[in-house]
Amino acid sequence: MKTLENHLVLFDAECPMCRAYTKAFVKTGMLDDHGRAAYQNEMNTVCPIIDKQRAVNEIALVNLKNGEVTYGIKSLFKIVGNACPVFGSLFLFQPFIWLMGKLYAFIAYNRRVIIPSGKTGDAYAYQPTFKLHYRIAYLLFTWFCTGYILTAYAHLLTGVIPIGNAFREYIICGGQIIFQGAVIITFAKDKLWNYLGNMMTISFAGSLLLSVMLMASHWFVMPPVFFPLWFMLTAGLMFLEHIRRTKLLNLGWTLTFTWVLYRILLLVVILK
Repeated sequence: MKTLENHLVLFDAECPMCRAYTKAFVKTGMLDDHGRAAYQNEMNTVCPIIDKQRAVNEIALVNLKNGEVTYGIKSLFKIVGNACPVFGSLFLFQPFIWLMGKLYAFIAYNRRVIIPSGKTGDAYAYQPTFKLHYRIAYLLFTWFCTGYILTAYAHLLTGVIPIGNAFREYIICGGQIIFQGAVIITFAKDKLWNYLGNMMTISFAGSLLLSVMLMASHWFVMPPVFFPLWFMLTAGLMFLEHIRRTKLLNLGWTLTFTWVLYRILLLVVILK
């Protein structure tokens, strides 16, 4: 694998996902040992012409020889394309560039709600720009995926929870967004979109855990009791993660209480 030398990628030190994949570039030899640095520490000195806000929004790759800077998906294509030239022609195909650019932006502008920083507050002067359309797209994506998986998993809970219509789980998941949104807007309106993004990440992660059991049910014969137990275990982990994330957002216990209340009220309605 060919190393891209004399280049420095600037990553977000407050983003666990960014730290992980840029570290992987170094570990796999795509970048040299000094080929990554946190923009929180290096952006003011590494390149005088760098667009600081853009470098925060989209990962910046600096050519240390001539000062050239690339951003976002083009930075990733440059690193991967140098290491694996076989992808060179693909990375020049404009429809692919456009599609990957949109996917990259979708993740980049939602990265702080996908995997939140362990720090509270904004410690660095430059923070990722908030783009409402990408957050709404993220909420819609996680809502659809969660509803789809829960609809499939509901068939494994026959005898415990009645099977509803084809749209029940979508309505429940969407209702949670509206319900929690109505609650947070009464006391922390400025954190509405950050909270909803974090909440739907929890729901999406929970649905992915359920999908593990869903796939296992096709491969193995298991006692029916396993399915509600796995569902309750998943719900418990989601509850703990909700507590953790609301603490990071300094939102107290109100939203965790209403998050649980919504589910209890729905369960009562469904069982009736």
